[in-house]
Amino acid sequence: MGTWNTRGLRGSTLEDLINRTNDSYREKKLALIQKIPTPITPIQIDKASRHITLAYFDQKSTVDYIGAVQGIPVCFDAKECAATTFPLQNIHPHQIRFMEEFEAQGGIAFIVLYYTGLDEMYYLPFQKVKSFWERMEAGGRKSFTYEEIDHSWRIRAYRDMLVHYLEMIAKDLEYHQQNDKKD
Repeated sequence: MGTWNTRGLRGSTLEDLINRTNDSYREKKLALIQKIPTPITPIQIDKASRHITLAYFDQKSTVDYIGAVQGIPVCFDAKECAATTFPLQNIHPHQIRFMEEFEAQGGIAFIVLYYTGLDEMYYLPFQKVKSFWERMEAGGRKSFTYEEIDHSWRIRAYRDMLVHYLEMIAKDLEYHQQNDKKD
């Protein structure tokens, strides 16, 4: 198993790394995950180049990615954090609602969180994100710290899968199955 090391990919964004991983998953027939484009309304278009020079976001988007992994619906958002404290304002109420409804329909929802300063990436299951969110809504912290996350959910690179999150989905599914048996 490879370790996460993006030293050669410093110019790439998290979404670029995920998109490349998703291409690899598709080619290997492991998963079919698509980036959800954010709808925009153009305000100004450069007539010579036909490029949009000014636009606004049409509506709130749901999450960054959606698709299926071996028949299991999945959705997730990609977030980057330069510090070791992640502000919950970077996750929007409509995203929490969507992920909650998605899981209620039998899907798996999560966040891929990249701590850029530490060069570490983590899979945050929706239930953990929701617990941080509920703590905030109850008047608690409006963020969570690096120390608060479960480091056993660290995402590693593996060959051409630069953000190999499928391993963590398998772990998340086990967690869901154990909790379903308890109910």
